[in-house]
Amino acid sequence: MKLKHTVEFMRQKKESILFITLDSCRYDCFMAAHAPHMKQLGVIHKAMSPGNFTFGSHAAMFMGFLPTVPERAEPYINSKYAKIFRMEAGGFAGVQKPLFSLPGCNIIDGFKSVGYKTIGTGSVGWFNPDTETGRALTEDFDSFYYAGNTFSLRKQLSWLEDSLAESAKPVFVFANIGETHVPYYYEEAPWDKSYNPCKPFSVDNSRDECFQRQKSCVEYIDLKIQPLLEAFSESLIIICADHGDCWGEDGLWEHGIYHCKVHEVPLIIKMVGAGKS
Repeated sequence: MKLKHTVEFMRQKKESILFITLDSCRYDCFMAAHAPHMKQLGVIHKAMSPGNFTFGSHAAMFMGFLPTVPERAEPYINSKYAKIFRMEAGGFAGVQKPLFSLPGCNIIDGFKSVGYKTIGTGSVGWFNPDTETGRALTEDFDSFYYAGNTFSLRKQLSWLEDSLAESAKPVFVFANIGETHVPYYYEEAPWDKSYNPCKPFSVDNSRDECFQRQKSCVEYIDLKIQPLLEAFSESLIIICADHGDCWGEDGLWEHGIYHCKVHEVPLIIKMVGAGKS
């Protein structure tokens, strides 16, 4: 792939949707970061993730179960009250109607059925389409790009720029961004990515190093995705994390475990331009 110094995205249709997951990003760390482009989109909710690791959480989200604020009886931020995306055969219908009611086996398949082009990219190994587990998350997209590691945002954005230029339809775009995943590293970051400060059962972990690294990664992501956010400025944008990480709380590290710090994630929903399907 030929990488560009800058990316320029075409303005997307109002009906289009941008869904971004910041892999492993903790709510408290997101709030501490200087991330003006993401934060200006709307209220940052302290939500509970539907899973404690990448595959489980995304499988749930692809069925319409986004991170939720369970104590608030409000549509969309509480997916039990009313979902943004609901599969037509997807269990409890909610107190209010969903924003989108979709046919098919998941929301990607559903959006294809109602005339969207579905475009996705992922950075974490669970999205590797060369594996059977990866295909479970990726095979329903019209096109999908697996970055190959967790610090390839520049490659992902370059691929998305080319993919979006080719679409005359409204698009459903999904991007799993991995810089906030262990070892918390972005391209040319000023620290050694070979040292992972957050490893289960390790004796050389560092909470301070985890916090500073992930915070810096959020700030890097915010700067890099600004043109993408601008392209969807008249569309529905959802930004959240799939889960967080433990950084020594109760002696626990990383994710894949049940702990409040693993389930506390940021959730931002910008509703401008969203329409019902």
